[in-house]
Amino acid sequence: MESLDWITQRVSSPRLTGDIPSGILSLLEAAAARAPDHAQLRPFRSLVISGDGLTCLGDLFAQALVSRQPDATATEVEKIRRKPLRAPLIVVGIASPVEHAKVPEVEQLLSAGIALQNMSQAMFTLGYGAMWRTGAMAYDETVKSGLGLLDNEHIIGFLYLGEIEGKLKTVHPAATGSLMQDWPGNQ
Repeated sequence: MESLDWITQRVSSPRLTGDIPSGILSLLEAAAARAPDHAQLRPFRSLVISGDGLTCLGDLFAQALVSRQPDATATEVEKIRRKPLRAPLIVVGIASPVEHAKVPEVEQLLSAGIALQNMSQAMFTLGYGAMWRTGAMAYDETVKSGLGLLDNEHIIGFLYLGEIEGKLKTVHPAATGSLMQDWPGNQ
């Protein structure tokens, strides 16, 4: 595949399995570090969760659900508890914005999102799959606290990683002009 094909053909991989070689983590970190970063603030970090940590994350998700919804059924609690087990490794993308006179927080949040996307893209180019997930757990204070986030930090997403299981969705190219239009001032 050509370099541009890796970008234009990437799709999310909802079914993930297998093991991720440890050397890949340093490549993911290097990919994240290439995100645009005005003033080189590094307004992002990540947590790597695997093995027993996935079970602990599931327990944290269950605790968060019960805290938010005390009437949650045992089935609902067990379903949320199993969510982290859908992949052998999860990278939690965290935005860590800092006060800066020339770099507004929104730029720093975007930088954190791009860092996580760079990791997703890197996995695809290496022949692995990734699925970026958010949902209620990404915004839950119990989860944020349980993961050790600081008050100013935000979960950008849970990047589920692994070997691709099954067939990927077909990529449908965007219709020309649907995402980019000429500004009328160009006339």
